[in-house]
Amino acid sequence: MPTRSELANAIRFLALDAVEKAKSGHPGAPMGMAEIAEVLWNHNLRHNPANPKWADRDRFVLSNGHGSMLLYALLHLTGYDLSMEDIKQFRQMHSKTPGHPEYGYAPGVETTTGPLGQGISNAVGMALAEKLLAHEFNRPGFDIVNHHTYVFLGDGCLMEGISHETCALAGTWKLGKLIAFYDDNGISIDGHVENWFTDDTPKRFEAYGWHVIPNVDGHDFAAVEKAVQEAKAETVRPTLICCKTIIGKGSPNKEGTHDVHGAALGEKEVAATRENLGWKYPPFEIPADIYQGWDAKTKGAGLEKLWNNKFAEYEKAHPQLATEFKRRMAGELPANWKQHVAAKLAEINTKGETVATRKASQIAINALAPVLPEFLGGSADLTGSNLTNWEGCHPIRHGEPGNYISYGVREFGMAAIMNGAALHGGLLPFGGTFLMFSEYSRNALRMAALMKQRVIHVFTHDSIGLGEDGPTHQPVEQTATLRMIPNMAVWRPCDTVETIVAWTAAAEKRDGPTSLILSRQNLPFVKRDDATLANVAKGGYVLSDAKGAKVAIIATGSEVELALKAQAKLAEEGIAVRVVSMPSTTVFDRQDASYRNDVLPASMKRVAVEAGVSSGWYKYVGLDGAVVGLDRFGESAPAGKLFEYFGFSVENVVKAVKSVL
Repeated sequence: MPTRSELANAIRFLALDAVEKAKSGHPGAPMGMAEIAEVLWNHNLRHNPANPKWADRDRFVLSNGHGSMLLYALLHLTGYDLSMEDIKQFRQMHSKTPGHPEYGYAPGVETTTGPLGQGISNAVGMALAEKLLAHEFNRPGFDIVNHHTYVFLGDGCLMEGISHETCALAGTWKLGKLIAFYDDNGISIDGHVENWFTDDTPKRFEAYGWHVIPNVDGHDFAAVEKAVQEAKAETVRPTLICCKTIIGKGSPNKEGTHDVHGAALGEKEVAATRENLGWKYPPFEIPADIYQGWDAKTKGAGLEKLWNNKFAEYEKAHPQLATEFKRRMAGELPANWKQHVAAKLAEINTKGETVATRKASQIAINALAPVLPEFLGGSADLTGSNLTNWEGCHPIRHGEPGNYISYGVREFGMAAIMNGAALHGGLLPFGGTFLMFSEYSRNALRMAALMKQRVIHVFTHDSIGLGEDGPTHQPVEQTATLRMIPNMAVWRPCDTVETIVAWTAAAEKRDGPTSLILSRQNLPFVKRDDATLANVAKGGYVLSDAKGAKVAIIATGSEVELALKAQAKLAEEGIAVRVVSMPSTTVFDRQDASYRNDVLPASMKRVAVEAGVSSGWYKYVGLDGAVVGLDRFGESAPAGKLFEYFGFSVENVVKAVKSVL
């Protein structure tokens, strides 16, 4: 049998050779963390390469995602469906081995990483999900949810501010099954980090409430194994294992320097590294005994079989819980979903309340929560403003499980934790903040869209309508830029009906996140007949028509009321106008051409009205159309005064309509 050093060197040379073939990549981290990886993956990680989606597997996150060849090497060596040809295609078009790990490409990749700090933050969400689901589903003698979340991370992850937000929460939540390995190699792209990163990391994490194991020799198998066992024995606090390593270990002329961080070593240094480590095999050749030493298929199948046997007994003892667990982990909606939603929509349409759409959102949450126990709500210290709580929700406090999270003022961390919870499975996370502060969480929003994860963002205080707080809090360009993110559904509803339709669509969406853009101020309810009601879910529809209409006013959210009033005013002058409510341009754009043409015929002139930047609306109104928008920052004043000042008035919309006729 090969030695442990030889097993670790297999990682080094797969990484080194793949980067060399691609002529780009990051060999330093895989070469520096090879021993840590061998200890974790060969001796501690519970996983089954034949079934990467086994519900009770340990989760592994490579937060320092630039070291992606470390993960690809591990997946290949342990027996996942990742061939040597896939390794050779590292960083090539449409390969399963892109430059940074991407969820949905190679089996066994639990999350997309690369933007530093987000991997560890996703892992906090995963560990939280494990804890909450264990509390909900486990019963005496049946720990069907019982796994760890392991993370590799580096200096860059710890420098990113998001790591402060989420790691502090991990300590507060007492996530005892979260274990992170800090690759403390002292090097980043610009060189030795001692010139710009002098934090006392162990003390920092101790202050968060973590169990910290400092000064572990990351190249000593026994020392790393001892640290892992100590971490697993700690069941209350998350653990940070601080591993001293040498970046690019084994490269005789470049190890320990930034030269090995993000570039191929070059043919001469590759040859020198082979000689230095005694690796006798040519590029991309792994001896059979080393494959055998890494193979996790038999062990993994045995672990899953034991769990399957336990789950079969659980199913007999607790059939309803077992059925619910399977539904939740599959991400399926309950069997009575359609009937429940239809009844609630009819009820809301009949009741006809005039409320702010943030309140309409809370009404929708209350309507859906009874059939969606997977809801994991929350807010970044704005619950009373976002209205993201609901009747019967249970806040998470002092590590005790619940289904509502007070994230504190941590918008970015909230978004990344929600991504991790969604990736884990079994939960449907949503979180709230002001629309303006979507800017803080922007990259995690993009990552959710990139990974096509079902998370819901509740963005309230959606325009100058929030009033006196002024331009620092008044979003202008945010809705437009959210609409630009691929796979992101964006809804800006005008009343209670459109709001529950938006929530329903968000819960049903399986290929990406949703942003709900909601008002602070009350918006009037609009009564709809059954035919009109059925079209709301299409994102854009004819809300109010007029015989012989030659112009359409397209509006969203609070400006729908303005469009309807302008329609009535123009009717008095004999000008027939159609009002199109478009709560979701992203959904409307996915409708077939026939429907879109029915709503907005090519022959019909168009005016768009929205209290935000105007540029995105020209795709609907054309160059000969008009947009009543806002292409400058707001002011501090009461909402009514602001709408009047910035031209959001019946008179101005009427003027715009006349300008296109």
